[in-house]
Amino acid sequence: MKKKLPFMITGIIVTLLMSELYSQNVKIYGVFRPRMEYRHGYKTVFPYGERPAIFISQRSRLGLNFSNDNFKIGFSIQNVGVWGETGTLSKWDKYGAMVHEAWGEILFSKKFSVKAGRQEIIYDDHRIFGSVDWTQQARSHDALLLKIKPNENNKIDVGFAYNALGESLYRQDYMTNNYKTFQYGYWHGTFGSFGISVLALNNGMPYISNDTTLSGNFKEKVAYSQTIGPRLSFKKNAIHANLTFYRQFGKTTVLRNSETDTVRNLSALYFSADFSYTIAKVFTVGAGLEYLSGNNEKADFDNDNGKEIERAFAPFYGTNHKFNGWMDYFYVGNHFNSVGLVDFYLPLKFKKNKITAMAVPHFFSTSGQMYRQEMDENWQPVFESDGYTPVMKELNKSLGTELDLAFAYGFTKSVVVKAGYSMMFASKSMEYLKNTQKDKGNTWGWLMFIFKPTFYQSK
Repeated sequence: MKKKLPFMITGIIVTLLMSELYSQNVKIYGVFRPRMEYRHGYKTVFPYGERPAIFISQRSRLGLNFSNDNFKIGFSIQNVGVWGETGTLSKWDKYGAMVHEAWGEILFSKKFSVKAGRQEIIYDDHRIFGSVDWTQQARSHDALLLKIKPNENNKIDVGFAYNALGESLYRQDYMTNNYKTFQYGYWHGTFGSFGISVLALNNGMPYISNDTTLSGNFKEKVAYSQTIGPRLSFKKNAIHANLTFYRQFGKTTVLRNSETDTVRNLSALYFSADFSYTIAKVFTVGAGLEYLSGNNEKADFDNDNGKEIERAFAPFYGTNHKFNGWMDYFYVGNHFNSVGLVDFYLPLKFKKNKITAMAVPHFFSTSGQMYRQEMDENWQPVFESDGYTPVMKELNKSLGTELDLAFAYGFTKSVVVKAGYSMMFASKSMEYLKNTQKDKGNTWGWLMFIFKPTFYQSK
């Protein structure tokens, strides 16, 4: 496959260049993004006695877009890796190239089109569906979209996805950390200074049931959860405000052991509100609150861990790095099916000419109640006098404060330098949440160069 990719790319480029006589637009572009990171408490409380991590990762992407009156095509391949993981005399890259996007869209009319293939799916503020562009690999889906645009102020998308491990003669279990299938509907309307969106998602996650088949083998099933809710936005002059509410219900899976999963009823809530005001077109001040429901560990423990209802909200496919602090302590491959989160933040932004600077303090607490086994000064579990009954304690809901700082300078539209530094002032409850005794401090710094050249653009 690696040998075929360069020939395939060359063929596509040549074909599109030759088709310029008949096309409206052809664009060939690149994205080259090296990023150095210093991690001393990124994603989790830094363990006492460990050494910080320092590395440089890079995204190298080549893409093209093509469109005419009848259809559109989007295609991009990329390599993602860390400097040094591939030797200077290696015959191949450790991870090679992968297809990030490969989709086609049929334009039946100005009001209706069908888009199919591997594609990024992004809606509103990226909370439920987002590109996750901060990660070097980013996120894309294999999906079919029906796109309806009744007029300039309204659009409707209906999306479908169904995944399998590969071609087969009979059904195979799809046991991956990915959805088996989803269906969703999305509507957005613009009414002057106001915007309204509604998203309804039916998400199907595979699991192995303890209900066996006639042959005695464990059986794959799919648990479906539903996420539905509106998002309201207002933007006029220097004022910008948003209000969002989602409810989740249906079924969710929770891993019990290496063989079978269990299914729980789901009842979870999400709420967010934010406001910003721009002063003299240079300074922007704001405030925001985000609530993601979580489980009550004390009630579950008192019920002998016989929890039947999952109350933790899951922001499934969003750009979670954008929310709840850039140090990614929450919902970036972690904190799902946990005690939830309340995040109060005060963003400050300066933007003038080529310079952008930001400072965002976050104040974190849990929405559910934490109830954990007590740990001693050496971070060892504490037991009653019988030696085996754990000493339990109800923890304060405050998790701590994070301060995020970022700076960007745009040399040109295609060349940008960004840097950031974050500090997490973790509470004792955060230590229990992350199951790690804190070191003297938790910090994270990064420096990134972004190159986005356009190699060819038809007129």
